Amino acid sequence: MIYYVLITLATFLIMEPVTWATHRYVMHGFLWYLHEDHHQKGDGFFEKNDAFFVIFAIPSWLCIMLGSMNQVYWVVSIGAGIALYGFAYFLVHEIIIHQRFKLFTRSNNRYIKAIRWAHKMHHKHLGKEEGESFGMLLVAKKYWDKVRRDEALQNKAQ
Repeated sequence: MIYYVLITLATFLIMEPVTWATHRYVMHGFLWYLHEDHHQKGDGFFEKNDAFFVIFAIPSWLCIMLGSMNQVYWVVSIGAGIALYGFAYFLVHEIIIHQRFKLFTRSNNRYIKAIRWAHKMHHKHLGKEEGESFGMLLVAKKYWDKVRRDEALQNKAQ
């Protein structure tokens, strides 16, 4: 049992570099036509970019379904790890960062501030080239430093 939990957690952790590479080389590469409306927001709630939710859910679903059907539970664990990462991605990207659902709209949490700043820097580039900050859950040191500087300035002003 613990073996399957460890596989699920390892898969979850591996998904961050997989997501970074996919975002950098696929979404900002040959599938830019699906991702472009995320950087150049139009009218409406839905975006073509939302198709990636389905695209990324397919491997998770296949692992869980086929692993269950064939009683290969380590494959189910991989699917579960992908699904957990997908849930975390949805929570962070759609709710916390872009606030497509109005929850957690005001937070003084340093991690949330850093992740929002990193994503803001990602979105300052409207084209597919010259991007930065392609990950989701891990935040580069320079964004943490920016948040700390802002907090220090704010404390100094009080």
